[in-house]
Amino acid sequence: MKFLVVSFVVLFLSNFGFSQTIRFDFEKVPKQSGFKMEGYWVWCGSMIKVKSTYHLFASRWKKNGDFPEGYRQNSEIVRATSNSPLGPFKFEEVVIGERDSMFWDSNMAHNPTIHKIGNEYVLFYIGSDFTTYAENSKSLLRRVGYGTSKNIGGPWKRSEQPIIKAESNNPAILLDGKKVKLLYRDANLKVFLAESENYQGPYTIVNDNVWPDSRIEDFYLFKDKKQYHIVCEDNAGSISGHGRWGVHLCSKNGIGNWERYDPVVVYDHYITYTDNDVLHCFRRERPQLLIEKGYITGLITSVYDGNNTWSQPVKLKRPIRLK
Repeated sequence: MKFLVVSFVVLFLSNFGFSQTIRFDFEKVPKQSGFKMEGYWVWCGSMIKVKSTYHLFASRWKKNGDFPEGYRQNSEIVRATSNSPLGPFKFEEVVIGERDSMFWDSNMAHNPTIHKIGNEYVLFYIGSDFTTYAENSKSLLRRVGYGTSKNIGGPWKRSEQPIIKAESNNPAILLDGKKVKLLYRDANLKVFLAESENYQGPYTIVNDNVWPDSRIEDFYLFKDKKQYHIVCEDNAGSISGHGRWGVHLCSKNGIGNWERYDPVVVYDHYITYTDNDVLHCFRRERPQLLIEKGYITGLITSVYDGNNTWSQPVKLKRPIRLK
């Protein structure tokens, strides 16, 4: 009898996201969902729920050429809203746009990731100015900084300096007790992990080669009761066997000894609609998780179908408990 009771409890808990194994199983999505803007390339969606509204922060730049050309010079970060995590989302405002050329992010802003830290909303992103170029490169130097606001609708105060001085892209942030972890990559896709006592910095690099085995990018960093996790893009397919699929890595201490999680694949390049049509994405990147009250409830990825781009959320069939 005791065995039956224990088995029932284990089964009951696993059905509500308490399973020891993290599995990303996704629901079908309506075709009229996500965040698109006529005349713009839309990329890099990151979402947070405030009261009953979902706020999506994304990058956009005008369609003046083929995708993804133009983002290095013209990308800006916008905010859109919906009463549903799937959308469709309504454009609200430009949050981080061009500003005076004296600032580090005067030229462009990209890669937003939104977090609530204390009583502030903190939007991390990468930016560049009009004059500073990466070492031994003709490309403008891209670096991680942030904007803050007490209100999700702004106004936003932008950092006067980047928090990482060197080339840094694809920021992922994790509040880990009294420390803040920052994961990012350089132009060669070498991955760094830094820590600070404050999200404003200064940051100290604690691992200067997180994943030396292959090329990864577009990170999301999170933690559950057992260990630390990274969801990211398998750039060349060395982990999943498929270029640019989403993969799952883990570490016991959150600094070194990162390894493949089992199952390792988080998402592929196919999205199934509620009418059972299947979208084959030419590109599907920049994974971000939607976390609500300690549960992972959704995944947001950037989608390119060969003609248009948009930010596409998908719901998990079973929320994943983190605490």
